[in-house]
Amino acid sequence: MNRKYCPLALASGLVAIAAVTIFAARNDFGLGRNMEITVNMMRELALNYVDPVDPDRLMEGAAAGMVNDLDPYTEYIPEKGMQDFELLTTGKYGGIGALIRQKEDYVRIAQPYEGSPADRAGLKIGDKILAIDGKDAKGFTTEQVSNRLKGEPGSKVRVTVEHLDGSRETQTIRRQRIAIPGVPYAGWIADGIGYIRHSDFTEGCYEEMRAAIERLRNEGELKGLVLDYRSNGGGIMQEAVKILGMFVPKGTEVVSTKGRTEESRQVFPTNTEPAFPDLPLAVLINGSSASAAEIVSGALQDLDRAVLIGQRSFGKGLVQSTKPLGYNTMLKLTTAKYYIPSGRCIQAIDYSHSQEGDIRTIPDSLISEFATRAGRKVYDGGGIMPDIRTEPEYISRFAVTLYAMGFIEDFGDEYTRRNPGQQIDIRTFSISEKDYDDFTAFMKDKKVPYESDTRRALKALKKAAEEDRFADLKERFEKVEAELKDDTQTNLETYREQIIETINNDIVMRHGYQAGVIEHSLPNDVEVKRALEVLANPEEYHRILAEQDTPRK
Repeated sequence: MNRKYCPLALASGLVAIAAVTIFAARNDFGLGRNMEITVNMMRELALNYVDPVDPDRLMEGAAAGMVNDLDPYTEYIPEKGMQDFELLTTGKYGGIGALIRQKEDYVRIAQPYEGSPADRAGLKIGDKILAIDGKDAKGFTTEQVSNRLKGEPGSKVRVTVEHLDGSRETQTIRRQRIAIPGVPYAGWIADGIGYIRHSDFTEGCYEEMRAAIERLRNEGELKGLVLDYRSNGGGIMQEAVKILGMFVPKGTEVVSTKGRTEESRQVFPTNTEPAFPDLPLAVLINGSSASAAEIVSGALQDLDRAVLIGQRSFGKGLVQSTKPLGYNTMLKLTTAKYYIPSGRCIQAIDYSHSQEGDIRTIPDSLISEFATRAGRKVYDGGGIMPDIRTEPEYISRFAVTLYAMGFIEDFGDEYTRRNPGQQIDIRTFSISEKDYDDFTAFMKDKKVPYESDTRRALKALKKAAEEDRFADLKERFEKVEAELKDDTQTNLETYREQIIETINNDIVMRHGYQAGVIEHSLPNDVEVKRALEVLANPEEYHRILAEQDTPRK
């Protein structure tokens, strides 16, 4: 949006900036010089560019450009991005508490959060949003609907929906502060063995974690606990320190930070007596476990306090701080590296020369050996290596494509229409063979933009052969291509088991929310099974924590 600005007001603003420039110049000639160039450039663009320009847009572009060549975590957050940043750090926003998705001309409910205003109002997965506050919602995008559903806690919004059975209903819903749980599930996987899924380190997740463990302990004898940090991207470091305080002695140094400034050099000990000092722990990690999740899992490994199971973690050993820039804008910047109890930093990517275009993984020659408290070998420079390595389980790209295009949810809507009032067992539910036949029939007229890895590789070979003028290979490639079955119906059979499980999850979600999907997945989870084996065998548990040779690769 273009705006008109009074030259006098612009000049006054530039004078203020110039004062800062003079101050900076006295302390750092390079900084002062570059600030003056920036101010001069903005002035020329604002006053002399052929068309009116928006100084706010200029500033956003300049600020984004300043941090573009540093690291992926340093960024300028403009005023319009502050709401999303708050959601990222606190997990809270004002609204009705529902995920939404687009289908044709309308936006539909994709998932109401359990106990949210949307849930209490009876909104269900698949409900079509017809109107908001009396305004026809046909043609609205998900962003437009989201903006209208969000608002100040305590305010009201009137929503008209069409349910899957064709009935229509209008509900006046009072918005509230929606808190997305950092601990979406806690339950039992065997007699005496608890399980907790921890999905992110937002504000207050320590209290959630503490309450979940206390609930399990009140329900029965807690002999061991599985902490699942797979795909947990991290968050607030202080929450990680408080969580570690439940399991290690008071005063234990669990993480320290070191940067260029004195402010960035800090040591973080636990400051409470541990509530569960001797509870056997198994921690699950994978390649998407990062940041605060790596602090918790890495510290528990360094202190020989838990057995880690899964795959090497992401390797984010950088600490970000926020600096207010005025006018409700902020700079999130990397200020330090963090170090876990053994003294290692697990950062996997070296950004120190990123401005010169040199970004690389830490080479093996620079990886150092460290020791846990009991003397086990551990290493820096590449994430946390689990004590027990497992192979990752991947869902096929074909199944992911079906879900991303909405076909799974659309079929789930049809299934729900045909089975009104159905009651299911969350853990054991699965659609029948006939149900899957119905799905393949449902997909007959659907186009799925999918190519198998084999077809992709064949295309690359054909192109290389053409460039190298190997004409005699053309006929062979064409023969292989003719034999290659890669159509939708063939793929529906090839990836049958994965697609069935994806459909199962969609239907379970409609009965048991996100927690139900997690519970449904546990019986067949390879890493959960391995964790259960370790916790059920005290000899193996203690042997692993005493081994001197922790895997490196």
